[in-house]
Amino acid sequence: MHANQLWSTWQALILHVAAGFTHPGQRRFVEWVTGLALNVEEHTITQSLIALGRPQDWKALESFAEYGSWHLRGLQWSLVRRIAQLPNRLWYGYNVYTGDDTKVHRNSKDVWGTCTFHNYSARCPNRASTVRAHNWLVTGALLPMPDQPAVFLPVAGQLYFRQSQLPQPQKGPPIAFRTKCQLLVEQLRQHAKDCQAKTLGVFDGAFAVGSVVRPLVKPDEADLPRIAILTRLRLDARLYALPPGEPRKGKGGPLPKWGKKLAPPRQGGRWPGQWQSGKAFIYGRVREVRYKEVLCLWRVLGHDVPVKAVVAEVQGYKKRFTLVSSATDLTGLQIVEIFCARFRQEDAFRDLKQRLGWEECRAWTRKPIERTTQTLFVTLTALRLLQLELQEEHGDDWWLHPPWNPNKSRPSVLDVQRLLWQHREGIAASLASWLGNEGKAGE
Repeated sequence: MHANQLWSTWQALILHVAAGFTHPGQRRFVEWVTGLALNVEEHTITQSLIALGRPQDWKALESFAEYGSWHLRGLQWSLVRRIAQLPNRLWYGYNVYTGDDTKVHRNSKDVWGTCTFHNYSARCPNRASTVRAHNWLVTGALLPMPDQPAVFLPVAGQLYFRQSQLPQPQKGPPIAFRTKCQLLVEQLRQHAKDCQAKTLGVFDGAFAVGSVVRPLVKPDEADLPRIAILTRLRLDARLYALPPGEPRKGKGGPLPKWGKKLAPPRQGGRWPGQWQSGKAFIYGRVREVRYKEVLCLWRVLGHDVPVKAVVAEVQGYKKRFTLVSSATDLTGLQIVEIFCARFRQEDAFRDLKQRLGWEECRAWTRKPIERTTQTLFVTLTALRLLQLELQEEHGDDWWLHPPWNPNKSRPSVLDVQRLLWQHREGIAASLASWLGNEGKAGE
């Protein structure tokens, strides 16, 4: 592949999502995203420009990150619309979006938005039990891939603050406290409105509470989208059989709203119905799945919405999976497959921190912190979209097949970055020609 062809494809991807910017802002944004993709050192603005051979633009790009005209909501909207155009966007008829939170460590308390959190992963006695970090609630799209792990494309993120450490700006409106559950509901609603199609929200059992499930499945306002949910059942979840359609003989009064109480999730094998078996691509390979599904009522969601509960035994795992979904048209095997694909979000967090320098962000004030994070989301999504286009046009001929790893059967984000790095001189020259005099410092 020639550098000019690669640059044209990359440029078109970035410009397609660069909504809400002025014409000079679009140029700066493309320059920033390209620098992040080509950068292999510390992912500061200066180092990203050095990777492009344009260190003289540091002041203009720093000003763009701090004072430029941005419309984050428009940028997220354009990302959703671009993802909706992919041929493999639908997963069993649904636009699947998933959300989770992650901590990005910041050592200084002078960095805007940092809070102290208990470090649950500090199993070593030499590590601090309390850390100072940014806690981001990140949502994005899950794309199904045939006989391969799903692809997660980050779209939006918001900072969660502890109520006692909520920062208040010196100018402008105060920041209102919102829980992680409220942030997740808000972002999933935004994605459902933007894609304007049937949406399925997937999240872990920590969000399987009424403050998340009910607003998504049963919104109070008519103009809010209805979003199906898929999550893990908590150990104390209460499930009930569907109520009888007719009153029992000799019993008067209204029909009951709830049926008989079912066994708790840890005893899902006692649920009514027969065990079924099938195969699905789960956690890196095709696995045998033995599962049981039952239509029932979930106390968290209420008596007027039936749900499908699934208990599954997955090959290679000792513990059973106990899941619940309001998308009753999905089979139990499909529910297990989609939920297990949620783990690809953790891989995206790793790529954002290790490949694109999210953990090394040097921003200190509010706007650069929020804008840098959103730019990193766009960069990772653009790298994945470029990977899909290269796969469609060139098959497996464009990425490195390492002889020391014969088991590697699919490309990664690092392979896309390697390809861009191989053509960095041609890409930098094409970028400089496109920027022209507007890209020079001081003009």
